[in-house]
Amino acid sequence: MKAFAALVHREFIEHRGAFFIGPLLLVGVVVAMTVLAFTVGRVDVRMTGSIVTGLSTMLFWPALILGVAWGLYLLATLFFYCADGFAADKRNNSMLFWKSMPVSDFTMLLAKLVAAITILPGAVYGIVLISMALMLATAQIAMMINGTSGMTNLMGLGTIFWNVALIELVQLVVSLLWYLPFMALVGAMAVVVGRWAIPLSLILPSLAATVEWVTLGGLHPFETRTWDYIAYRASMPEAGMVEQWVAEGPLGVDVNSGLAYALDLISRIDWLQVGVGVLFSLAVLYIASEYRRRAAAN
Repeated sequence: MKAFAALVHREFIEHRGAFFIGPLLLVGVVVAMTVLAFTVGRVDVRMTGSIVTGLSTMLFWPALILGVAWGLYLLATLFFYCADGFAADKRNNSMLFWKSMPVSDFTMLLAKLVAAITILPGAVYGIVLISMALMLATAQIAMMINGTSGMTNLMGLGTIFWNVALIELVQLVVSLLWYLPFMALVGAMAVVVGRWAIPLSLILPSLAATVEWVTLGGLHPFETRTWDYIAYRASMPEAGMVEQWVAEGPLGVDVNSGLAYALDLISRIDWLQVGVGVLFSLAVLYIASEYRRRAAAN
């Protein structure tokens, strides 16, 4: 267990630039943009009466959009990590050193995948909370300077932070589980072809759909069951939920709305497909580990 934890920690050390240092620098950009928004007149905080009370509600959407932007950054970075991290040992000629450790090739590849769904996204999620807290704190300070801040605003900002933090956490976990087989496939192919894994992984579904079209018929490769299934698994798990919640309820206003949204998202997920994805991920990792073991022996 200690060796496995060390392997996961090693992945964070080797890739902290993309998952920790880079996001920290982006936090500075977010804070600077927020300060400018309140200081150059883009956001008018000179309000009175009921409008002041609703100001904290208006800040929910920028906070949520900020979280979504971080989520897209994370997913894109994770796929590049899988293409790079799974091939790094072969590229930097450290394969024999890592094979001297008392762990199998499958354990090494599994540690990389575990890092991709735990410590690496966890670091980015921590940065998300920091950037969101700084953005809301800047808004609170600006309202205090203009004399429009009160306890109601402070409690409203706390509600926003709780709701967005919970929503982003659940969406992050669900997305990581949903896209796990894609990350595992990219990583497994990276063991064989290196950094070319991402473009080849994009071509592979098209080839599978084409094989079905040639053998079983159909209008074209994109009108097959294979392609429909791939399109289903590639869609965002929470697609359409935000629009529905905006239309039906005060998302972000009620302190319990974030929890209700998270429970709704969890109930909509096809957990059978998640389980199938986990088994598929373990299978392709095992095949890649066997290739890696035999290739290194030769």
